[in-house]
Amino acid sequence: MTIRVLLADDQELVRGGLAMIVDARDDMAVVGEAGDGLSAIAVAERTRPDVVLMDVRMPRLDGIEATRRLVRSGHPARIVMLTTFDLDEPVYAALRAGASGFLLKDTRPADLVEAIRVVARGEALLAPTVTRRLLDRFAERLPGPQTSAPRLADLTPREVEVLTLVARALSNAEIAERLYVSQATVKTHLSAILAKLGLRDRIQAVVFAYDAGLVKPSS
Repeated sequence: MTIRVLLADDQELVRGGLAMIVDARDDMAVVGEAGDGLSAIAVAERTRPDVVLMDVRMPRLDGIEATRRLVRSGHPARIVMLTTFDLDEPVYAALRAGASGFLLKDTRPADLVEAIRVVARGEALLAPTVTRRLLDRFAERLPGPQTSAPRLADLTPREVEVLTLVARALSNAEIAERLYVSQATVKTHLSAILAKLGLRDRIQAVVFAYDAGLVKPSS
């Protein structure tokens, strides 16, 4: 199956470079381009992409609000934010808005292609070191435990344990080693967590854990 990709960036040169990388692969194709957030929404609704590569800063409507509107509309596309290290706060806001992950604009072509495949499979693009840095920096701005804590009652003690470790940026393999279980068991627990809490992916699970107070900065 061909992965349909939408490119949203206000720089034509950037879109051109991304298009060359994507279209060079047999299993993916660019189905649309947009130079601002409003156009990104319109093109996404028209072309129905599987993955949107969304720049954070764009004219008319920024990538964060465009992401929020697409997610709230129920659009099935997975959205990956394109950013640089100095845009931590907007990226965190984008994750809260429903993005499935983020990439730095200097990402190697091979890593970009793999990232598209990862999110197209329905997984979250969670780079542990960068994601932890973002969450540690901005977790104090979250609403606090009162927002999400009651929903923790829906989880078993082991599921809460797994969720906590996910929020601490441990991989499934690392969680399995920590809990002395198989990776398949970890995946089963994570699937149950997402289903019970009504979350889309691992990124949302991490944000939920910070909302619920399961993890604190530098904990």
